[in-house]
Amino acid sequence: MQTLLETDVLRTFLSIAETGSFSAAAISIGRTPSAVSMQMKKLEQQLERDLFIRQGRGVVLSTDGEEMVSYARRILHINEEAVAHFTQPHLEGAVRIGTADDFATRFLPIALAKFARAYPKVQVEVVCDLSVNLIPQVERGLLDMTLVSQTNTLTHITRGIPIWRERLVWAVHEDGQAAERRPLPLALCPGKCAWRASALRALDEADIDYHIAYTSTHYAGQQAAIVADLALAPMPRSLIEPPLRVLEDDEGLPTLEDYEVRLLRAPGKKDPVLDTLATHIVDSFSETLLSQI
Repeated sequence: MQTLLETDVLRTFLSIAETGSFSAAAISIGRTPSAVSMQMKKLEQQLERDLFIRQGRGVVLSTDGEEMVSYARRILHINEEAVAHFTQPHLEGAVRIGTADDFATRFLPIALAKFARAYPKVQVEVVCDLSVNLIPQVERGLLDMTLVSQTNTLTHITRGIPIWRERLVWAVHEDGQAAERRPLPLALCPGKCAWRASALRALDEADIDYHIAYTSTHYAGQQAAIVADLALAPMPRSLIEPPLRVLEDDEGLPTLEDYEVRLLRAPGKKDPVLDTLATHIVDSFSETLLSQI
């Protein structure tokens, strides 16, 4: 009888696949690098295949390793579904959740997909808008909960659950010239946006001339302007990936402030569905973001 694959080993394998490093994966899953190496040696021996190609201090997946990623994810998904089916409380109902555009397109779907597998009878409706518009909706009970982003410059609230905090940075094209132009061309969200308020305040205090060259209510629109080298924009570091890069502090623009993500719930609503979804989002959100930095 063949030896079955262990779920802990598969989680370690996927962490290495996501981070490209045994040491980074070790930090992510809370194991020592030697323990991670032993797990992967055992997995490769079980499969009789080399799953990784060593490159300097990191690793990339071999062809067999890339195929194994799909199997590992499916095995872990069905394992989670089976455990949830028999151990999680029976939940059904509907939830309306608000989110800013950047979370809606990148991070929230991952959290909601995991939740849907565990609780398939709960319907989740997502409303995408600016944080300043979502806050009054959740306060009036039009939304059950919402993710909001804020800085000290704008929309500073203290209630709710803080689930992430990081610095805003200047995002530019890796081969672009936008940051060298004056007045400085900016791609911003219109209206009351925490990222916009932080960037304009920093530039005004540094007495740097700028003009708003491109506006979009969607993160993807601002990203497109940067890719075309029409402008640069303030963004969380975790959202930046090639062909964008971070304009570092010694490259001439002022340092931006931290921004925070909070989960707010409608006042007075007590529902086990909301309690479970809130806990799930808090856990999944941080796990997903940490794996991408």
